[in-house]
Amino acid sequence: MSKVYFVRLALYSSALATMVFAAGVQAAECSRNMQVPMAASGLSVVANGDLISGVYPEMLNQLSLKNKCHFELSIVPRARQEALFEAGQSDLLIPAVRTQKRDQSGTFIPLIQNRPMLISLRHSGAALSRLTEIFLVKDAKVVLVRGFDYGPAYQAFARKLEAQGKLMFEADVFSVARTLKSGAARYTIMEPSVIAGAIEADMRLSELHDQLNFEAVPELPWSENGVYLSKKTLSKTDAQTLGQLFEQVQQQQLVWKGLQRYYRKEVIADSIRPLK
Repeated sequence: MSKVYFVRLALYSSALATMVFAAGVQAAECSRNMQVPMAASGLSVVANGDLISGVYPEMLNQLSLKNKCHFELSIVPRARQEALFEAGQSDLLIPAVRTQKRDQSGTFIPLIQNRPMLISLRHSGAALSRLTEIFLVKDAKVVLVRGFDYGPAYQAFARKLEAQGKLMFEADVFSVARTLKSGAARYTIMEPSVIAGAIEADMRLSELHDQLNFEAVPELPWSENGVYLSKKTLSKTDAQTLGQLFEQVQQQQLVWKGLQRYYRKEVIADSIRPLK
């Protein structure tokens, strides 16, 4: 069983950011503590011993400080985070791309727009412009994070890769980065900020700085990323309260502002943008 932590301030947050966030969200109250398993994901969700920090934990912490809605976080692998939400054993799924499958278990509130990109090491000479070109590259393997889902085209691509013996799965982003570094796989698919954050957080991956090639591909367009509120665990009143809170977060573009504080501009320029 995963250890549970109460949300704490992010390592890189500032007093000014805290004041701006708290001032911008109106007070609300939940009937109980909300259970929120999260997966380590670059600087968006950082697990460091007893401290859970990053863009999204910081946001939830500020909601807790301003409101009587408290969030209890635990760190789990991404696939388990997804499974817990589907099984009705967690209250929020965050961050999450909107998909039809997830819509069955939760109510989605968009917070940003993002798109995954095809990622490879520059020295491999393997930059491509379409996903289908991977099938023409001899002995090319793709490594993905188990539990990541960027929609139907992504899932169809993964199934075809698996059928041809070209697919590897890892439990988290750090393991994916290590697999690329070792040469066991040539490509991965995710948001550049996620893998860049993992490299930033793990000194063993530091040599990958400035070695990654990011390619936007037509099969993976821009989509909405945000939070799912469980249809299975939340009372009607709590769902309404949380909905109102995250709609305020959405309207004030607070996740986008948090991402800008954590990531260098060039890391998020082509893969994350505020809601239009």
